[in-house]
Amino acid sequence: MHIETPSKKVAKSDKEVFDFLTDIKNFETLMPDNIDKFEVLDDITFKFALKGMPEIVLRLKEQVPNSKVVLGAASDKLPFTLTGDITALGDSESEIALSFEGEFNAMMAMMIKSPITNFMETLSVNMDKIF
Repeated sequence: MHIETPSKKVAKSDKEVFDFLTDIKNFETLMPDNIDKFEVLDDITFKFALKGMPEIVLRLKEQVPNSKVVLGAASDKLPFTLTGDITALGDSESEIALSFEGEFNAMMAMMIKSPITNFMETLSVNMDKIF
């Protein structure tokens, strides 16, 4: 299953966006209002739960300085990745596009597509909160 958000312009350099996204405690800033739990487990891992949803543990899997950040599921039971592709638009502006890639059976995909799409759209909208 593949889901992506439209690119989002932010008034930060590609380095600032990259630095923000690779410091996983900052993801709490991007989370939706209906977050039930957010906990940093170590330097590259955090878990969160949205109301009515199971906990999800994400781990920083890949970093390409100033251009790409990949988070992945810490568990192999539901393998997926969340990728942020960062493009510099100038010294103080960049663009980020989020994409989700996961391998799920048809029933699971049908159940999670809408919540994941909404979650990713919220992350994208909240990119304005990058400090």
